[in-house]
Amino acid sequence: MVTLVTLAAVLAVPTGTSAAVVPAPEPATLVSANPADATPHARDGETRAFAQVGSTVYVGGSFTQIRQTASAAWTTQRYLFAYDRATGTISTTFLPVLDGAVNTLVAGPGGTLIVGGAFKTVNGVSRKNLVALNPTTGAIVDSWVGRSDGGTVRDVALHGNWLYVAGAFNWLNGAAHAGLGRLNATTGAIDPTFNVNATVGRHSTTSYVWTIDVSPDGGTLAVGGNFLYVNDLPRNQMALVDLSGTPTVLNWSTEKFVPPCAAPATFVHYVQDVKFGGDGSWFVVGTNGGAGWPAAYCDALVRFETAARGAGQLGTWVDYTGNDTITSVEVADNVIYLGGHFRWLNNPNASDQAGAGAIDRLGIAAVTPATGMPVNWNPRRSGSASMPAGTSNWGSSVPVLWRGSDGLYFGHNSDGMGNEYHGRLGMFPLTGGRTITPKNAPTASAGNLYVGTGPGQLARVPFDGTGTGAPTTVSQPNYTAAGATWRVADRIYWSHTVAGTPTGSRIDISMFNGGAIGAPWEASGYNDWFNPAAMTGAFYLDGRLYYTRTGASGLYYRYFEIDGNYLGATEFTLPTTGVAWSTVRGMAWVAGKIVYGATDGALRSVPFDPTAAPAVDGAAATVVAPAAAGVTWSTPSTFFSVQ
Repeated sequence: MVTLVTLAAVLAVPTGTSAAVVPAPEPATLVSANPADATPHARDGETRAFAQVGSTVYVGGSFTQIRQTASAAWTTQRYLFAYDRATGTISTTFLPVLDGAVNTLVAGPGGTLIVGGAFKTVNGVSRKNLVALNPTTGAIVDSWVGRSDGGTVRDVALHGNWLYVAGAFNWLNGAAHAGLGRLNATTGAIDPTFNVNATVGRHSTTSYVWTIDVSPDGGTLAVGGNFLYVNDLPRNQMALVDLSGTPTVLNWSTEKFVPPCAAPATFVHYVQDVKFGGDGSWFVVGTNGGAGWPAAYCDALVRFETAARGAGQLGTWVDYTGNDTITSVEVADNVIYLGGHFRWLNNPNASDQAGAGAIDRLGIAAVTPATGMPVNWNPRRSGSASMPAGTSNWGSSVPVLWRGSDGLYFGHNSDGMGNEYHGRLGMFPLTGGRTITPKNAPTASAGNLYVGTGPGQLARVPFDGTGTGAPTTVSQPNYTAAGATWRVADRIYWSHTVAGTPTGSRIDISMFNGGAIGAPWEASGYNDWFNPAAMTGAFYLDGRLYYTRTGASGLYYRYFEIDGNYLGATEFTLPTTGVAWSTVRGMAWVAGKIVYGATDGALRSVPFDPTAAPAVDGAAATVVAPAAAGVTWSTPSTFFSVQ
């Protein structure tokens, strides 16, 4: 017998229980998967930062040379340059001279460009690791007094007139600050009320802050990096700071960044990037680290809820790459973008290879904030068949993803993206992108229940939420060898027994408007590891496929992303009581209740709340219809439709 999913015996596979927060998919806008052609190129090192002032884009990193086109001669311009956003033409007036790499950029108030990095001089003048420049000429803004005297600046974040600074420093503007500080963005003056320090590095190393972000309302600072304490409170790699008054470390911590990953000497810290969601109610963290998951969040993308409090915080969801690094994340227009040297997402069931559920995503991807599942956007970090001499298709890092006014900018340490040459940088434009409109189960409280009565045959039974009407038998020749079925928007998904498939069955889709069920097609080849014929009932709601299965006594769910029809690799168990799920045959979600059949032929209804514990209490179940000669409610092929 083929099991629902086969797991590697040597791998600790993550399991889960119902989370108190169940995010629902929301409308989203994706950028184009075809990079813009006009962006210039750099070589050596990598691009680490972008900013935009007016119509000019600024690019920072560790590169040493730039050029306009693939055939143009290289020009030496180290660490920082600018180009016209519309035409891609490199600026011939903005030519600052720095003696070290640029790690971070932000457009400051009053038409300035604030630059942070690992430099000691700018234009021949001492400016340690932090400087404000004239964005037209590249000249130093002498009145801006910000300095990082005691070490490099890794990241900055601007909110209002506050500039938050993070890095490997112990002094900022001559004042003692360990890894974090806040400046007046207009003047560069230190804010003495911000006294938050990240200290004691992991594995006996020197501490530093690697990444920060500020929530859109300016009320919370997320901090990630190589530290064990923040203001002497245990905060291993991650902390949240309340900015609503005098800055204070929040009562939020997680143990999932405490254990080491594969090689602590190499991956001293594995939190690589952090970004808040659009409304600030959640934030996402990208990590590296290699093996060590799921005990630790190594090589993963993780969502946390901003308002959660207390120790031991767990991710709302976790998307594992299967032993590959995530180096950057960006959130824009209800999409999470991530970059790195990963090869797959949705890959918790194998290490360094594609396991059951793995979805191919080479170094660049987009996922939904609701579940962390990939959406159907796959440009890939790969070059063309005719790359210029001396270039590389693939590298270890995408240090930055940044949403500018016209698209998603990427910086990497290689030269291939979207099957084209894009030396060290490029941009995916908004033009040519698309909108994702979420699809869901019907929301009506009355309609029709459909139940299989034989090969290619369904009974349509009127249902008003509490009782059933007289059935009508309908011939559906396209709906044969059918099992568990669930309705989503204008279609049904169903288990289809198909000879020659890897498990003997597959998830198919048919269009359905209340008349003839359309010809089926396979939902996605990425789901061929899954045996849907083992499901005894199923329904879809808010990004999750809920189901029961043969020989099991639980109500389970997996994430299911409609944009791409990808099935989640991890099975979760909902807390329930009082329902014999092993006897269930056929399910549907109708107006907040699970309507289900059983082996005794009766139809029942029970309230359903996936945010509660228990999500289902069988004591509240009622019999909707007993077994009858016309219809027996004991088949997995049951679904609800308004039509």
